[in-house]
Amino acid sequence: MSTHAVTRQDFDQYMVPVFAPAAFIPVKGEGSRLWDQDGREYIDFVGGIAVNALGHAHPSAVKALTEQANKIWHVSNLFTNEPALSLAKQLVENTFADKVFFCNSGAEANEAALKLARKVGLLSGIAGKNQIVAFNNSFHGRTLFTVSAGGQAKYSKEFAPLPSGIQHIAYNDLDAAKAAINEHTCAVIVEPIQGEGGVITAHVEFLKGLRELCDQNGAVLIFDEVQTGVGRTGSLYAYMNTGVTPDILTTAKALGGGFPIAAMLATDQFAQQFAVGDHGTTYGGNPLATAVGDAVFAIINTPDILNGVNERFTYFKAGLEKINDKYQIFREVRGAGLLIGCVLKSDYAGQANRINALAAAEGVLGLIAGPDVVRFTPSLIIPYKDIDEGLARFERAVAQFTQSVAA
Repeated sequence: MSTHAVTRQDFDQYMVPVFAPAAFIPVKGEGSRLWDQDGREYIDFVGGIAVNALGHAHPSAVKALTEQANKIWHVSNLFTNEPALSLAKQLVENTFADKVFFCNSGAEANEAALKLARKVGLLSGIAGKNQIVAFNNSFHGRTLFTVSAGGQAKYSKEFAPLPSGIQHIAYNDLDAAKAAINEHTCAVIVEPIQGEGGVITAHVEFLKGLRELCDQNGAVLIFDEVQTGVGRTGSLYAYMNTGVTPDILTTAKALGGGFPIAAMLATDQFAQQFAVGDHGTTYGGNPLATAVGDAVFAIINTPDILNGVNERFTYFKAGLEKINDKYQIFREVRGAGLLIGCVLKSDYAGQANRINALAAAEGVLGLIAGPDVVRFTPSLIIPYKDIDEGLARFERAVAQFTQSVAA
């Protein structure tokens, strides 16, 4: 390892400028707290953007990683491995799915799902059955295919020509879906809660309507649960709250508790339409990632953890509403489980980033979901004392913000 003293300036000198990271560098995490290079402590309400589901350095995850690191790291897809099979078994036994494809990121999982849907359309024998319906303000990843499926032009407009055959319609608008979905539709891809799009929950009637339209037209219904999956909403997967079962589900983020891993889950009806060589990945399902994922999934998939997420949502939301009663900056506090969005009133439109910058200065880390929504995605097991301390720090930031606006 280099002995070069690493500073934030090194990012500007050496890294491709697709991110604008904070001025400080976190160097240690424990539970729901982080420390930077100067030893300053932060309450972490970001959780790696809904990734660190068990917080930082959870003993079970560390144990799984270190034990596997002393066995075998990588064997290529010429072989399978024990941790991958163990995690696949857990996923199948606890969801609607029959088969699992492992990869490294949510974008890769969605890429696999969309490719599979295109093949399903091809094998249907219906000419031109290759159209994909997606939704405005959705987010499905950063590959060219998934950024095209995402409904936010700011992420795709500079990379044209984009893959064709993708139509975006209004979220939660069943009439728009009825007009768009037809015999040429091979897939509908939807987030049960739009995370990046503003923490907006799909209406159950809307999802049920999509299910019926897909069944009527022989289209694959894909649920993107990259952000909502693995306990984030208080159920193992958000589809379980809706009474609607997808054909394909994508999961990532919390699946590895911070170690990069993702998966596409599918029923046999569709999974079997992929043949050997149709799709692949070098690192997907590697023993390190799946060993950690196996441990993390087993911990989260318990009544105590999932019930605790719902209890923390009630507690966290009440704390935020108490702050809002005092400062009147939010129009709404919404979400499910520990995916929480605080929607700014129109008077404060576009100020979510500024509020988070003030919060970081006070020692609590938050997110945005667009310019008008402050978002929180902390550890699913965040201690209540850390919620209290984080909200106290956040309130100080809100007080500064309202004072500066008034001035």
